[in-house]
Order: sequence, then structure tokens, then C-alpha cells
Amino acid sequence: MQFPYRSHTDMNPVEPSAMVLLVDDQAMVGETVRRALAAEAGIDFHFCADPLQAVALALQLKPTVILQDLVMPGVDGLSLLAEYRAVAALRDVPIIVLSTKEEPLVKSAAFAAGANDYLVKLPDAIELVARIRYHSRSFVALQQRDEAYRALRESQQQLLEANLVLQRLMNSDGLTGLSNRRHFDEYLDMEWRRALREQSELSLLMIDVDHFKPFNDNFGHVAGDEALRRVADAIRASCSRSTDLAARYGGEEFAMILPGTAAGGARLLAEKVRRTVEALGIPHDSPAPGSVLSISIGVATLTPKAGQASLVLVDMADQGLYQAKNNGRNQVAMVAADARA
Repeated sequence: MQFPYRSHTDMNPVEPSAMVLLVDDQAMVGETVRRALAAEAGIDFHFCADPLQAVALALQLKPTVILQDLVMPGVDGLSLLAEYRAVAALRDVPIIVLSTKEEPLVKSAAFAAGANDYLVKLPDAIELVARIRYHSRSFVALQQRDEAYRALRESQQQLLEANLVLQRLMNSDGLTGLSNRRHFDEYLDMEWRRALREQSELSLLMIDVDHFKPFNDNFGHVAGDEALRRVADAIRASCSRSTDLAARYGGEEFAMILPGTAAGGARLLAEKVRRTVEALGIPHDSPAPGSVLSISIGVATLTPKAGQASLVLVDMADQGLYQAKNNGRNQVAMVAADARA
């Protein structure tokens, strides 16, 4: 089998196009450089004879290389170099200084002002083309790298945001939007350990919707779900601190974790939540016709001790909830640490 012949040039990667801007007040220099570049493939040449227009023209053309004279009427070539570098869009564009001066001090000043290369004009055409291609290729590669980096950063940010959304979904209850039971357990354990280290108080509210089974039986599950959502909204609105966590504990039962909250503050918050839910005025036929939906709340506060588990706090809040239910519902009950059965 025979294969088509490919020349050596065909095997080389395509040379990126070079956009060259020459800034020089001498038209003869412009014509000489134009001729030197005319036969070169992939080089687009532009000439600017007015140095006062150089920055504006560079912004318009977006050159990959700027050829810059140092000595021009009305403009200091070194100051012009600094002007390019002061513009964000031109800050990294390679600048090759063309000068009649060979002195090291002039070269040093040019590099200090922002030049990337220095040639005594007029240079040999082969050398000029080689330097233009080298600097242009480097600049294009820099742009491509920066663009790839920006794309990578955007991709990473999108991935991070997607992971945060996924994490929120994993931690959220589908019906109410509050934290789910799994997240509640994790957060309670974390705050329990923090309170143990810092020897600070940790409060917990266990909340149950009163007579919820009869509500579902009388009004239907769709109305029951809507009632749970409204109760959840009232509980969520009561979380005034970013460290407070409201969760759906299961069914019609909710919970609130209140780090760094004393017993008095926890009881006041519980009463506020109870009144807020009652004020929603959700019609209910239990315990009597004309009633409104209400909640009962058990409150517990502890400063953890070594060897204790967070379930101690949950058990105390559950006992408070049982008392609130047993005493007639639609009320708040608290169990003191030393009164726990």
C-alpha cells in the first residue's frame, strides 16, 4: 500500500498568525519593514507614524508584537513604553525596541520601561522575522494558557457550585426544605463536641404538630403537606443566627439546635415559635371544631460533660415534649438537667 507523500513543512504544526504594529515617525523605516515582512506567511503588518495614536491603535488592532522606535518628535519613546504597560489589554504584548543607539544605558532604560527585546535599526530581515515570530508565538501561547486557566477556574467554580447544590440537596428535607434527619444528627454531634471542648451551653427544641393525624384524616394529605411546609417556614424564620439549625426530625416532628444558647433564651425562642405557628391560623377540627393548628415544644439545655453522648440532650428534649403533650398541648415544657429521669 502506498501513502501520499507529505513534505517536511507539512509535518510541522501551523504557525500562529502574527499581528505586527510598527510605531515610527519615519515613513522610510515603515516601508523597509513592510518589505521585509511582505513575503512572510502569517504576518499581518500595520504602521503607525504618529506616536500619539500608538496606544489607541494598538488597542484597536490587538497586535501580538509591537515594534517601537525610541526617538520620535513630541513623544519620549521610554514614556510610550510605560503607557502600553499601564493598559491592561497591552500589558503583556511583546515590545521590540528599534533604535539607532547601541549604548548599554539606553538598552537598560528600555528594558526597565517594559521592552521585551532591543534591536539596532535597521536589523537584518531574517533576524527581524525570527524575533517577531518568536515573541508573537510566546505571546499567543501565553494568551492560550491564560484562557485555558480561566476556563479551568470557571469549570472548577461551576463544579464547586454544583457540589454545594448537591450537598444542600443531600442535607435537605424534600418537603419542607429544612435540614433532614441525617444532617440533624451530624450537626448535633459536631456542636456537642464543640460545646464539650469550650464548656458552653447547647440547647435543643423538639417540636411536634398537635393532632396531626386527625388533620390529615379530615383535610387530606395534600393539605397536610402544605401545613407542614408552613410550620417549617415559621420555624426557619425563627433561626436568627447562622449557627442555629432547624430540621425536620421525622413525620410531623421538627427540631432546632441552638449552640451557645442558655435555658432562658431557648425557652423564649420556643414560645416565639409556638405563638408564630398559632398565629398562622391554619383551621383544624381538633381538639374541637374551630381550632387552629398548634405545636407542642420540649426544651432542653446542657453543658456537655466528658463521657456523655448527645443523645442525653435529645432524651431530655423528648421528655419536655412529652410533658407539653401530656399537659394539654400547644405549650412549651422544659426539663432541667437534674430532673431528667
